[in-house]
Amino acid sequence: MKGIAGRILLLTILFFVLTQAQAQKGDLRGFVLDEGSGEPLIFARVLIVGTTSGTMTDGNGYFVITDIDVGTIEVEATFVGYDTVRQEVEIKTSEIAMVRFHLSATAQQLGRLTISADRIGELTETRTSVIKVTPREIERIPAIGGQADIAQYLQVLPGVVSTGDQGGRLYIRGGSPVQNKVLLDGMIIYNPFHTIGLFSVFDTDIIRSAEVYTGGFNADMGGRISSVMDIRTRDGNRRHHTGIISGSTFGSKLLVEGPLNKGEKQEANASYVLSVKNSFLEQSSKVLYEYVNEQGLPFNYLDLYGKVSMQADNGSKINFFGFNFSDRVNYQALSRYQWNTWGLGTNFLLIPEGSTMLIEGNFAYSQYFTTLEDQTTTPKSSEVDGFNFGLHFSNVRGENRSQFGIELLGYRTMFEITNAAQRLINYTQYSTEMAVYGKYKLTLGDFILEPGFRGHYYASLSEFSPEPRFSVKYKATSWLRLKAATGLYAQNLIAASSDRDVVNLFYGFLSGTENLQSTFMGEDVTSYLQKARHFILGAEIDLGSNAGFNIEGYINQFTQLTNLNRNKIYDDRSPDYFDVPDFLKRDFVIERGESKGVDIAFRYDLINLNIWAVYSLGFITRIEDLDGFQFEYTPHYDRRHNVNLLGSYTLGKQREYEISVRWNYGSGFPFTPTAGFFEALSFQDGINTDYIHQNGELGYFYGDLNSKRLPSYHRLDMTLKRTWVFSRRNMLDVSFSITNIYNRSNIFYFDRVLYERVDQLPILPSVGFNWRF
Repeated sequence: MKGIAGRILLLTILFFVLTQAQAQKGDLRGFVLDEGSGEPLIFARVLIVGTTSGTMTDGNGYFVITDIDVGTIEVEATFVGYDTVRQEVEIKTSEIAMVRFHLSATAQQLGRLTISADRIGELTETRTSVIKVTPREIERIPAIGGQADIAQYLQVLPGVVSTGDQGGRLYIRGGSPVQNKVLLDGMIIYNPFHTIGLFSVFDTDIIRSAEVYTGGFNADMGGRISSVMDIRTRDGNRRHHTGIISGSTFGSKLLVEGPLNKGEKQEANASYVLSVKNSFLEQSSKVLYEYVNEQGLPFNYLDLYGKVSMQADNGSKINFFGFNFSDRVNYQALSRYQWNTWGLGTNFLLIPEGSTMLIEGNFAYSQYFTTLEDQTTTPKSSEVDGFNFGLHFSNVRGENRSQFGIELLGYRTMFEITNAAQRLINYTQYSTEMAVYGKYKLTLGDFILEPGFRGHYYASLSEFSPEPRFSVKYKATSWLRLKAATGLYAQNLIAASSDRDVVNLFYGFLSGTENLQSTFMGEDVTSYLQKARHFILGAEIDLGSNAGFNIEGYINQFTQLTNLNRNKIYDDRSPDYFDVPDFLKRDFVIERGESKGVDIAFRYDLINLNIWAVYSLGFITRIEDLDGFQFEYTPHYDRRHNVNLLGSYTLGKQREYEISVRWNYGSGFPFTPTAGFFEALSFQDGINTDYIHQNGELGYFYGDLNSKRLPSYHRLDMTLKRTWVFSRRNMLDVSFSITNIYNRSNIFYFDRVLYERVDQLPILPSVGFNWRF
């Protein structure tokens, strides 16, 4: 008994000692901010001086360091291009200390960029099929029309294909535009791009960061089966009232921002930012670009965005924002095409006292409406409006991070369209979606593991979608990292247009429908969702501290797709056609598909020279089932080879000159050839039609679907920019740009009626200025 009692006493003492040793620890959290504007600095390095303990800031400029020995420590914050700042902090037992760093932009120019935020992210995150975009990177591309825009930058990313300068859409790794989710501060944006494919609805100067997930995204992202673009806007300047006035031959812009009140250190706890930008290309092109066509370039848009931010002393904050984006086109075969979208939203960041957890939330309501009045067919219209809500919890312990949350969506979709067989298809539907998710980043030596799970319930369809996700990275050597990702994905939203339309400016939406064919390839259709599986394998290769390759191979299996039925000739609601096959009477058909390829990206960064080279190889197939007959085809956006070369160089004593060049090459898209012509009679009077004397319309015999290829596409753009710095907050940029320098005739589409070719943009010089004050 004495021996047992002695052991128990020894264990009790040992437990007490270990408990007290563990208790002599504390945590540190805080923010790293820009001294001039109060904006967070992403991927800033925070280090406890004299130790190896440290971390990086996240997208909010927030950091957490745990399990620190009690006592007074010195903490250092560093960021490329900023002066280093140190502060003393007292760490107390079982408490969380709070510190805030304000870093000033360094006056000393660095000769070499030894480590970048992007490189830090590669070392600490799985980073599979995700590209982080900053405003500075957007400004490095040739600014077409004098205005740098994220729409132009997205076209140079690996795996992204654009179908044209006019009315072009973005297709990412085989997915159609409706399968790409775009978020603005948590709000869903249904149409982020203007009809002229050079501009988005987003003002580059209000973007803090953008993350583009081209595949394999984890459980915190859902509701789409192809890609996600997550854009975060910055707060208004908390110290000074500033602004930007821009103008060019394409359009103009005004941005104003500033503090609403002042707090300690002359930093406001509330600020505002307001942006207005528009295009007057329809008017200016008639004067400056008369050689384009008689109507000029009839693209006009107007974008309004405003935001108010309020922040507490501990870093918690809340934002309120709103926007109105509109687009209008009048040209050639179109009599009128336009769309408008507006929305109001709020998002917040809460930092609970005594906890390292972060709580983020968002709530937004938006509406999108579009209409097309065509000279040859009946008008088309589509509308979607509704709300989305999200609540997200995250916690950091050392190099590990957990995150979980809930999401709720409710929306109404309406669309009305007449298909090629002159059958009316119209729907109004209400949908509700609910989702819960969780993911965990675990660092084990040279491995970074990130498992996740998303449960998404589509209430309007009474269907639950379980979606496991997983990504991993292995740091094989100091210069080689291997990575992989996979997951299941689903979505309810459907495009109110067909993937077979080569040129389709109309961009509408419809929620999942039960008006589908009942069987597919001999199996009953039991789900009304679009579904996909992603498989990605890649490698990151460092070539010194300033250069590197990123290589990824992928297979996206689209196990179920919903497409508009262009073969419909019977009314499904009529009992007279009960025995007619589904593919001749249902509004939508089921398809399957696969997209596979390889994306290779090379980056070289110095302080005055940046090179970005991308090559993408892709193969896309679709299979449809026509009453037991399986038909395989390639969609019109199947581009086999896509190359982008981008370079920017600064020169001059103060680096006041900048030259940027971009060259894009893309192999030809598929198209359906015309096999012959015939006189098409409408038989509008039925059997009483005088078909002998009636004049018919021009009809076409089509060849095999997408059996031919258009000529290849290539274009060279260049921008020369000169900067004058009058003071720290007063500077002027003047730029001269040329789009399509060697005037390449890139085909837009072939007009079968007029039997003539319509080309993309010709050579377009432009001049612009950007005054910051």
